[in-house]
Amino acid sequence: MAPTDEPKNEPQFPWHAAYPAPKSEAVTISREEVLQMMKRSSGKGQDEQGAKMDFVLVDLRRNDFEGGTIRGSINLPAQSLHPTLPTVYSMFKSAGVRQVIWYCGSSRGRGSRAAGWLADYLQTVGDTTMKSLALLEGVRGWASAGEQYVEWMDEYDEAAWSKSG
Repeated sequence: MAPTDEPKNEPQFPWHAAYPAPKSEAVTISREEVLQMMKRSSGKGQDEQGAKMDFVLVDLRRNDFEGGTIRGSINLPAQSLHPTLPTVYSMFKSAGVRQVIWYCGSSRGRGSRAAGWLADYLQTVGDTTMKSLALLEGVRGWASAGEQYVEWMDEYDEAAWSKSG
């Protein structure tokens, strides 16, 4: 084995230790609220048929990205988020996004951290029109909440959810 191939005996730190902790506490949104927003924007809600979609769902999973994702979500692994926040914000702003809904498996780690980071950034730039929210209980809560939620998932794999306790 070449010297550069040898494992390093350095302590392993969590990926987020390289970035500052969010100053803002994560504000959560329930899956029921998100489902109603999705139905309205798709024209399947009881009110505001075909309402403009002014929110985005961001799935922060990377290594544990399995079992499906909430329909229409973009995948932006949390590990790459902090340094790209200005660019991510600019894209969302130019697209007319008013609510960014972050989630991971449970939204207690990556989801709440991302929601806090964007909330901090929104304060820094003085944006009071965009909200940064964490999906309560994450995709795991969504996938286990029943058929009305599962039908709003892409690439749903029941086996992946039954093995994740």
